[in-house]
Amino acid sequence: MDISIAIDVMGGDHGPSVTLPAAGRALVAHPGLSLHLVGDEAEIGDPARHAIDMSRCRVVHAPQTVAMDDKPSIALRNRRESSMRYAVDLVKRGEADAAVSAGNTGALMAIARFVLKTLPGIDRPAICGAMPGIAGATHMLDLGANVDSSSEELFRFAVMGSVLASAIENKPAPTVALLNIGEEENKGNDRVKQTAALLEASDLNYYGFVEGDDIFKGKVDVVVCDGFVGNVALKSSEGVARMLMQFARDEFTRSLFRKLSALLAKPALAAMRNRADPGRYNGASLLGLKGIVIKSHGSADTASFANAIDVAVMEIRNKVPERISNQIERMLVDA
Repeated sequence: MDISIAIDVMGGDHGPSVTLPAAGRALVAHPGLSLHLVGDEAEIGDPARHAIDMSRCRVVHAPQTVAMDDKPSIALRNRRESSMRYAVDLVKRGEADAAVSAGNTGALMAIARFVLKTLPGIDRPAICGAMPGIAGATHMLDLGANVDSSSEELFRFAVMGSVLASAIENKPAPTVALLNIGEEENKGNDRVKQTAALLEASDLNYYGFVEGDDIFKGKVDVVVCDGFVGNVALKSSEGVARMLMQFARDEFTRSLFRKLSALLAKPALAAMRNRADPGRYNGASLLGLKGIVIKSHGSADTASFANAIDVAVMEIRNKVPERISNQIERMLVDA
């Protein structure tokens, strides 16, 4: 299957120094992939120096860049010739099957929603990302697009997350849970309880309530919450992962004996770092749009940004927007 992806080359903390080498990796990993490298031609230069096969790429010049601190309204009104906007425009016009950006999250969501529009039955898109866990990754949404969501919107998030997990993990009936302050039925606010009632009445594989520590146990496939809670959980988990790795470095360098011990433990430490590395799970999906848009961490390195491109490839091949639209339509008809 031949697919095409638009890359916002200028987005993120590192811009072309990360996005271009990552594009080269993606082309090697996916033989049927072609890329639109969107950004300032002068800064992009000759992509071939990053081992990019130019027979499968084209450079799309964009004279503007969305800054990481730009307000979404500024990005919409005053950055119409930005690399981010042009990348999403390519999806709208059907020239690209997906767009990938490490740029400003709020701006990307605003531009994608304005340009692509939402699927029928979806009022608000949601950001869904994979969280590392003991028994495997858990898909969690919303991770920051909507700070306050109704029970009906949370229900639609659950549908979208279930479809994504089913498509990517090849699970016919992924388990879906609601993030709450306890697992008991009487716990939580009215909105969470109302969402639980909607999920119990649906044909989704509803697990029930889970608490914050359950996210990392891998006991369910999808965890649903509003964007305020989800973003706090995401950033907290990334902070804890970095803290634990720093603790390990500190303790293994306190003495010569411990430095020698670190050499023996190096393979185990490397494996642990790889399992907990947020970059390994980089690539959050903006679900609910009439098109595929993937948000990378702004601080992503080359390997992490390549992972985000991999997520876009998987969603294209599994036709995630179409599957979400079909599932939402069916549930609305059944309701």
